[in-house]
Amino acid sequence: MVFEYILKQKDIDPETDLTIDKSIDFGSTAAAFSNGLGDFSIEFEPSATALEQEEKGYVVASLGEASGYVPYTSYSVKTTYLNENPEIIQKFTNAVQKGMDYVQSHTPEEIAKVIAPQFPETDLETITTIVARYYAQDTWKENLIFEESSFTLLQDILESAGELNSRVDYKTLVITEYARAAVNQ
Repeated sequence: MVFEYILKQKDIDPETDLTIDKSIDFGSTAAAFSNGLGDFSIEFEPSATALEQEEKGYVVASLGEASGYVPYTSYSVKTTYLNENPEIIQKFTNAVQKGMDYVQSHTPEEIAKVIAPQFPETDLETITTIVARYYAQDTWKENLIFEESSFTLLQDILESAGELNSRVDYKTLVITEYARAAVNQ
């Protein structure tokens, strides 16, 4: 959806100006591309870096850079849980913000060493390359505050893809008090 949204923003019609094969399982797109299917592929990491390392492709653009801050990482709770457990919500938000603070204050090499155990199938050099790319692209926000502009962008993308029938008011759905408190801790 993000890719098609970006294309439309660049006056490229994804339905008539190119062919997008959506039949390939997302986990198999890098292999399909490596074996000659298509001229371009959309990949998450570590697949994008693996294609470069194998000299089977090159990262030519970042959808994240082209789209703006799309709120991929967010969490939701039921109102009852939120009302009954505000201290748990705050502690969780504080912990995630602590991670955000860490990536803002450490080098890609330091970050890669810390997160490497979460990716046992990927060597440290590759993880460092990926983190350096994210770092250069300003992938990580400084805070967890779900801004109204990002909420609007998300709704624009969903609407453009035909997945959103009616918009929701930002203030009705998004609570930022916990993220704001975490930033100020």
